[in-house]
Amino acid sequence: MANENEGREEAGERPSTSTEELRAKRHESRTARTYSFFLKDLEARAGVDRPLAERAAESVLCTLEQRLMGGEVKDLEAQLPEKVRDLLQRCPRHEGLPPRKFKMLEFIQMVADDLDTTPNEAERLTRAVFATVREHVSEGETDEVIGQLPADLRALWVPEV
Repeated sequence: MANENEGREEAGERPSTSTEELRAKRHESRTARTYSFFLKDLEARAGVDRPLAERAAESVLCTLEQRLMGGEVKDLEAQLPEKVRDLLQRCPRHEGLPPRKFKMLEFIQMVADDLDTTPNEAERLTRAVFATVREHVSEGETDEVIGQLPADLRALWVPEV
């Protein structure tokens, strides 16, 4: 087999790759594409660059996870692009803590503090993240998430006209 691969390399051909390696490469490529699509949607919607889009997604989704009860966090995460879930793994604010109820003003202030920005900008970014999430998860999952939120926080999921 080694001689066969060496002969192919000398002839300008690539050596054969195992099925597992191909699967892993395809998975990584697909993962990177879905993450890129998510961030491009968020960048366009919020009018921000990639680093701020990543920070906003992490902050808003981490704050949302602190608010969701029961298994809803896992249900939502299951539908998000894998690399967005990876962003949330780096969010230590809610690790090991039970979810707690809070309203929109506290939610926005938590995001503003995290992003070191104004509450108005935090609200704008939160709306953009929620709108992007809506585009990338099922309608049923969005309804389940919204169903756990108070009316004022639920309003952030409704696109501005």
